[in-house]
Amino acid sequence: MILIGLVLLSAARLGLVLWLYDRVAPTGQLGMIFLQGIRADLILLCIWSAIPVLLSLCWARPGLQHSWFRFSYWWCLTGLILIAFIELSTPAFIQQYDIRPNRLYIEYLKYPKEVFSTLWHGFRLPLVAGTVLTVAAALLLHRALRLPKHTLQVWPLRQHLLLWPLVVFMVFAGIRSTTAHRPANPALFAITSDAMVNSLVINSGYSVLFALYNLKHEARSSEMYGKLPETQMLNLSLNWPWLQQYDFNNAEYPTLHWQQAVKQRNKPLNIVIVLMESQGATFVESLGGAPVTPELEQLKQQGIWFDNLYATGTRSVRGIEAVVAGFMPTPAQSTVKLSNSQQGFTTLASILKKQGYHTQFIYGGEAHFDNMRSFFTGNGFQEIVDLPKINNPVLVGSWGASDEDLFRTAHQQLLALHQQQQPFFSLIFSSSNHEPFEFPDGRISLYQEPKNTAYNAVKYADWSMGRFFEQAMKSPYWQDTLFLVVADHDNRVYGSNLIPVEKFRIPGLILGADTQPEVLTTLSSQIDLAPTLLSMAGISSCHPMTGRDLLLDSTSSGRALIQFDNLFALMTEDKLTILKPDGKAVSANYNREHQQLTLSEEAVSPLQQQQALAQVQLPSYLYRERKYNDDIPCESP
Repeated sequence: MILIGLVLLSAARLGLVLWLYDRVAPTGQLGMIFLQGIRADLILLCIWSAIPVLLSLCWARPGLQHSWFRFSYWWCLTGLILIAFIELSTPAFIQQYDIRPNRLYIEYLKYPKEVFSTLWHGFRLPLVAGTVLTVAAALLLHRALRLPKHTLQVWPLRQHLLLWPLVVFMVFAGIRSTTAHRPANPALFAITSDAMVNSLVINSGYSVLFALYNLKHEARSSEMYGKLPETQMLNLSLNWPWLQQYDFNNAEYPTLHWQQAVKQRNKPLNIVIVLMESQGATFVESLGGAPVTPELEQLKQQGIWFDNLYATGTRSVRGIEAVVAGFMPTPAQSTVKLSNSQQGFTTLASILKKQGYHTQFIYGGEAHFDNMRSFFTGNGFQEIVDLPKINNPVLVGSWGASDEDLFRTAHQQLLALHQQQQPFFSLIFSSSNHEPFEFPDGRISLYQEPKNTAYNAVKYADWSMGRFFEQAMKSPYWQDTLFLVVADHDNRVYGSNLIPVEKFRIPGLILGADTQPEVLTTLSSQIDLAPTLLSMAGISSCHPMTGRDLLLDSTSSGRALIQFDNLFALMTEDKLTILKPDGKAVSANYNREHQQLTLSEEAVSPLQQQQALAQVQLPSYLYRERKYNDDIPCESP
């Protein structure tokens, strides 16, 4: 079965590559598509093999051999027929969605009447041809798998017991497919900047199985806190002072609006986001932390410093969705990982790409980690610059090239784009401040002993960033570029408080071009950064982001949204409304100076609870119903 499956899947991949060669050839990854494709095919085939391998220990015995061989035959035949069927249906799916079968392939099964009608009227030839070819394939596979009965013998029990653990190990090693931190996933095979080509690397069966696996993380996750009627939820979600100045006229896409840039420019600025790994307030002296970010403290004198900024969560992907997509947190996994947001999801890159910007992600590690490559390439990022593209790195650790290598590469990239007179949006993501905290010797005076600690790693990352900005300020692109330096989250989010609010506070700084120094004390969230950057860069656009343009309104009371494990909090100034998964809510006061959260004895009012519930229900709704799209136009007022 495995041998036939490899031949079948490789042949299907070859057919797709030949059909789509105009898209495949420019990537220059033809060999890797087939090599990594075999790896992905082995994952699928080992998954299907796992059941009979596990059952064989108790079933493949003398006396049971006839039923065992019957089961093995039908199991293998069914698997290969399913593989053939889904691969035969793949071209029509790609033609419609520009990607291999995924979550939609399963989701539409809920509507058989509509789906069959669509297939019959719009895809009649592929439907009939696919059905006929599947039947033909089934007959051929039946003959290929069938063996004469006299050749079928079970192993002696002793031989089976000796070899069974090895076979189990081989099967599960094939499923895991890597010795890295996490098992392989589709993002591992995202080897180009074209999401469709990346989908050719894997096979359709694996793509659908992974989508099925992810369904458990995304289905109505916010309803653990309760549920509001859709109209009430939308009214409360959009009832913020800074949103009152926009027109929300599209009933189908309720958060879609036109954002007019406050800053009027003859030529919009480039935008560069420097996302610092795990560099929360814990490491910033002026925010009450340790004095290990002296470069950031110096830079803040030259730009807009966010003195009261909070992360939405505790993971890098949560910070990415908030900063890059302006998307609010939910109890589910970040949208960076979820299947419904791998294409057509609004990000700064998708907005700016439509306005002629070159969009890129620059990372010292391997971009497939945490599904980043898949999410980025499917949502507006045209170029991925990661470890394989970093020349002569000073140090390559567990998480990739050192931050000085990252920032050196970033500077070279920005210089080249500027010389091409190409407007650009670049996301630079550091990684040195990550266990086991590896960085080159002789760069900094250590804050503490031993060397490999978070505080020393942050100080090194800060030093690397400082050198980058020293070069940038002397470069021709400086006057045309707006920079944001912000943390994705703090390093370890823990504490005795119900929600350790102090561990969600992060530094944020906007500088570059003609930015004037200012300290912004307004309570702000990571989701406010994208709209603010667009406005400062002079870019007016249509988008569904509900974050706050702090140029348009920096005086009204702010809010922060915090997801901590299975708790969600709406923070307004020094008060928090905390939602629990049992549908209950508690109120708390937060003393920022003493970093103390005190639960209130007063009951949470229904309106207060509904307001918080609306904030966590809205992103789940937008994600689930696909209403955070980047391709829906709206007109300027």
